[in-house]
Amino acid sequence: MTAARLHPLIERGAVLSAITTSSTGYARRLGWEAPTDVLAWEVATDDLKRSYIVADFEVEHGLTDEVETLQRDLARQWNGPIHRPAWWTRWKQAKSDLTTYRFALPGHPTTGLLTLATTRHERHGMNLLVHDFWAANQPTAASMLGFLGRHNTRASTITFRRGALPPYPTLLHGLRHHRTTVEAWHPWMLRILDVPEAIRLRGWPSELNTAVPVEIENETGSWDRWMLQVKDGAAEVAPSSMEGQVALTRRQLAVWYAGGYRSATSARMAGVHAISEEALTILVRSTTDLEPWLPDHF
Repeated sequence: MTAARLHPLIERGAVLSAITTSSTGYARRLGWEAPTDVLAWEVATDDLKRSYIVADFEVEHGLTDEVETLQRDLARQWNGPIHRPAWWTRWKQAKSDLTTYRFALPGHPTTGLLTLATTRHERHGMNLLVHDFWAANQPTAASMLGFLGRHNTRASTITFRRGALPPYPTLLHGLRHHRTTVEAWHPWMLRILDVPEAIRLRGWPSELNTAVPVEIENETGSWDRWMLQVKDGAAEVAPSSMEGQVALTRRQLAVWYAGGYRSATSARMAGVHAISEEALTILVRSTTDLEPWLPDHF
């Protein structure tokens, strides 16, 4: 059944398949793996108010073409956010009844996008849920957190919907008292459908110039030898007769591809086998230029 569902995607040129599921063990048997944790955060609104200020930023209400362009530009700084169809953002706004705020310094372009959903609290006030948190720089992110802190008279806590808060340390480094609550959710999982095309299309650091012989598990459970070459912002993987210095299962390949291994140590602890520590380090560093983060889910 899974093969039948994937076949039309492959015919249309898909080289990757991403899913979200609670049955991670079953998905792993079919070749998917989770590149990163998916977390929901809850923070006391008073803590945000005491720790962050809005500074000189102007806060405007509503969605504009400029802010949609900003979101698309910022998405390119991560491994995970995908290009949505033109109707996606406004459909999402209407579906979840989101309130949108734009952040910008006076006379400057928009540098922050925040969307919220509110529901009545069972006793008093409201529940406030953050769906989008896109900031072009640290001052913008800090001001957006300060803006959320201004809701302290109506909401005792701010909840960041699963995956909504980017994995950068602005919250960790700014809170005076770190009393957050974090809940893990079903992770998004990735499967490589076409290894050579996925490697070609991925995008690579322009300064990287390397070649690493690797062995990759195939669909039948046996192993194929490849030579991975990266040069001038492009890469290709071609069949090779050389013994691989690093061996990747299909699932490990997906995590490496998404930048999920942030060091050679994390790759080893995930079971990646290497006969050359230098080759493993080079291979891991080739995909750590961007961190994995998938803020939208279905």
